[in-house]
Amino acid sequence: MSDERTLAESSTNASPAPSLRRAGQLTGITLVFACGTALFSDGYVNAIAGPVNTILKSYVYKDYDKDALHRFSSLFSALAFAGNLLGMLVFGVLSDRIGRKFGMIFASVWLAICALLSACAYGAGGSTGGLFAALEAYRFLAGIAIGAEYPAGSVAASENTEAKDVPANRQQMYFIIATNTMIDFGFVVASFVPLLLLWIFGMDKLEWVWRLSLGLGVIPPLAVLYFRMGMAETDHYRQSSMKNVPWGLVLKKYGPRLAAVSLSWFIYDWVSYPAGIYSSFFVDEITPNANLHQSLAWGIALNAFYIPGTIAGAFVADKLGPKKTILLGLLAQALFGFLLAGFFPSLRGNLPLLIVIYGIYICFGEFGPGNNLGILASKAVAPTAVRGTFYGIAACIGKIGAFTGTYVYDNIQAAVASPGENLYFSAPFYIGSALALVSACLIYFFVPPVVKDGMLKIDAEFKEYLAANGVDTTQMGVQAQDDAEVEAERYAKK
Repeated sequence: MSDERTLAESSTNASPAPSLRRAGQLTGITLVFACGTALFSDGYVNAIAGPVNTILKSYVYKDYDKDALHRFSSLFSALAFAGNLLGMLVFGVLSDRIGRKFGMIFASVWLAICALLSACAYGAGGSTGGLFAALEAYRFLAGIAIGAEYPAGSVAASENTEAKDVPANRQQMYFIIATNTMIDFGFVVASFVPLLLLWIFGMDKLEWVWRLSLGLGVIPPLAVLYFRMGMAETDHYRQSSMKNVPWGLVLKKYGPRLAAVSLSWFIYDWVSYPAGIYSSFFVDEITPNANLHQSLAWGIALNAFYIPGTIAGAFVADKLGPKKTILLGLLAQALFGFLLAGFFPSLRGNLPLLIVIYGIYICFGEFGPGNNLGILASKAVAPTAVRGTFYGIAACIGKIGAFTGTYVYDNIQAAVASPGENLYFSAPFYIGSALALVSACLIYFFVPPVVKDGMLKIDAEFKEYLAANGVDTTQMGVQAQDDAEVEAERYAKK
C-alpha cells in the first residue's frame, strides 16, 4: 500500500462524528443534491432573460426609442455576467474563509429576493426608462447570487460525493446530475414557462407573462433553502480548511492545474457560443415570419438538445473517469463541429440532417466538458483549503469566455462574409472546433485524472507538502482553528 493511500485513509478515519455532518437529517446523496440542485434556479434565472428580453424589446416596448431599447437589451444580459464574475470571485474566497454553507444560504436568499424585485420592477412615475434601469440593476444583483452558487454549492456538492454513504462507483454521476444536469433542465424550463404563460394570458397581457416569468424564479432557491439551513459544513472543510494560506507554495504546486482548467473552461464557452448562431438560422429557415409562440417553442426544442448529452455523460463519467470523458466529448465535438462547418453548403439544403448533426454537436458538449469541467475544477485542481477560491477563478474565466464570445464572434462573422453567406455561418464552427482540440490538449497534459475519494488524497498530499516546506499544519480544520482562537482569547485576557 502506497504512502499516499495510507495518508488518505488516515484522513478518512479522522472524519467527524456522523451527527455533526448529518445535521438537518440529510445524509450523503441527499446532501449532494441539496448543495447542487439550486443550480437549477441559476439555469432558470440566467436563461429566462432571453424570452423576457424578446418580449420587452420586440413586443411590449417595440415603439420605444430604438437606441434605448438596444442599450437595455445589451445591458440586461451584460450586467448579469458582471454580477456572475463578482459573485464567483468574492464567494470563492468567502467559501474558503467562512464556509460553504454561508455562500449557499446567501445565494438562495439573495436570488429569491432579486427574482421578486425583478417581477415587481417599476420606473419612477411609471417611466419606461426607469423600468429598464430597475431591471438592469436587479439583473446585476441576481448575477451576484448566481455567481456565488458556483464556488459554494458546487464545491460543497463535490465534497459531499466523497461521504461514506455515497457509493464510490457513483460519485461523479451524482455530482453531475446535481449540478450541470440541473442547469440544463433550468434552461429548458425557462423556455417553457413563458410559452405556458403566453397560452394562459394571451398576447394582450404580455406584462403578466414577463413579470411572472421572472417572479417564478423565487420558487427554486426557496425550495432548497430549508435543507441548506440545517446543513453542517462538509467533512473535508471541517478537517482541512485553512485561515492562513501560504499562497506562494499553493500557486507553485497547483497554479498550472488552475491555469489549464480555467483556460479550458474559457474555451468551452467559446466553443458553445456558435450553437446559438445555428439556432437563429433554424428558426429563420423553418418559420421565417415566426410569431412569439413559435419563437418560444423553438427555444424549448433547441435547449432540449442539452439533456441527452448531460444524462448520458453522467452515467459514463464514473466508468471512464472525468478526464477521459471530457477528452472524448471534446474530440467528438470538434469532429462534428468541423462537419457542420465544412459541409454546411451541402447541409443547408437538407435541414433535417443539419439539425441532427447540430444536436449531436450539442450533446457531446454536455457529455464531456459541460458535465466534467466542474468536476475537474473541484476535484483535480486544488486542496480543500483553497478549493472554493480556485473554483471561483476557473468558473469566472469561463464566464469571461462566454461574454467575450458573444461580441467577438459577431465581429468575426462580419469580417469574413456577408450575412446569409455560407462562410458567415461556418466560420465560427471552424474556430470553435479548433479551440476544442486546444482544450483537449490542455486537459490531457496539465490536469491529473480524478479518482475515487481523490479529494482526500489531494488534501493528504497538500499537508505533506506543507510540512516538508516548514508550514505548521496542526491548525488546519475547523476545530483546530476554533481551539486556537479560544486559546488566543485566554492569552489576551491574562
